[in-house]
Amino acid sequence: MMVLVELEVIESHIGWLTINRSDAANSLSHNVLNQLAQRLDEIDESNIRVLVITGSGSKAFCAGADLKERSGMTDEEVVRTVKKIGDTISKIEQLSIPTIAMINGAAYGGGLELALACDIRTMSKDAKCGLTETSLAIIPGAGGTQRLPRLIGPGKAKEMIFTAKPVTAQEAFAIHLVESIFTTEELAEQTLHMARTISKNGPEALKMAKTAINHGCEVDLRTGLEFERQCYKHTIPTSDRIEGIQAFKEKRKPEFKGK
Repeated sequence: MMVLVELEVIESHIGWLTINRSDAANSLSHNVLNQLAQRLDEIDESNIRVLVITGSGSKAFCAGADLKERSGMTDEEVVRTVKKIGDTISKIEQLSIPTIAMINGAAYGGGLELALACDIRTMSKDAKCGLTETSLAIIPGAGGTQRLPRLIGPGKAKEMIFTAKPVTAQEAFAIHLVESIFTTEELAEQTLHMARTISKNGPEALKMAKTAINHGCEVDLRTGLEFERQCYKHTIPTSDRIEGIQAFKEKRKPEFKGK
């Protein structure tokens, strides 16, 4: 079977996941979704501390659903396929480790929905992204109507979804859809630099910080603060916390083990 989703481990703790289907704009066929779900399970069981997700080539990050594959489906099959895309994207969101979507080219429909499920987004200055589904008489069905407004606000999200008009990298940065934009030449290097910076920090602390932020965004402040307290308490008995204090005293870099 052709490897459509590649996972490389860089410097022991950085996962680099690539959708390897550039001849079809890295679109999400059934086989891609199956392999993506398998790789995510492998990541869950690994010692990877931060994950970068990108697409092969330079033209597309991910163009969303494979419309050629979909053209021969019944209505029921289409509904099941969209659910499969949504479930797979949710697996990305549910990873306990920090995730970075490196948008190296066009990210449309399900491709942008995949990026929205990541914690951080970097983007090539030459790329565009958008939720273009209403131009096909459908709506985003893999989380776009829910994650986009939470990220950029309902008004701007409605504008993007109602018009089906893609935005440039500069526009995406201005509306806080992406956190950083770089030249095409700098994108991979700068994204890897960010991943390295993250991976050097306490693994359990990163997981607890992600959990506290994600949970807190969905509840009132008082409940969120209590949840933060519980996540903080989780880090106290770890050996990494002791190592962090000891390294600070000894003026050296800590060597965290994720324990």
